[in-house]
Amino acid sequence: MADTESSCTSVDDRTEDLVSPTRDALVDGIVGLLKPCLDQLDDRVRATRVSQSELHQQLEGLAAELSRVQEQTRCPLQLDAYIKKLQNAKRRVVVVNNILQNTQDRLNKLHSQVNKENARRRALLETTSPLSNTPSTSLHAP
Repeated sequence: MADTESSCTSVDDRTEDLVSPTRDALVDGIVGLLKPCLDQLDDRVRATRVSQSELHQQLEGLAAELSRVQEQTRCPLQLDAYIKKLQNAKRRVVVVNNILQNTQDRLNKLHSQVNKENARRRALLETTSPLSNTPSTSLHAP
């Protein structure tokens, strides 16, 4: 009757008492397997945080150095107006260059058409003048 007079009130409480030593052994085994990996991960996280802190300090130092350089190299003149004038002049030069390029292209086409027309007229003159012995020399003769 001692078995029936247990202080456990539910089935879960009974199984917990029976499984507890097995569960503890499993937990200890899993922790034993994972502990080296977790320790290594923890060490690497610490090292990363330290390196990030060092990087942060170096970046702050670099920013301060850049601020000092900027302060030392400040020009007493206001150059913004001159820069705008140079940009406007550059834009005008580019526009004029584009116009000249288009004009050059048109002149080249016109020159090509004139050469074609001259060649056509020479061919026409050579075929229509059978009286002359050397038509090509008659065009160039003084």
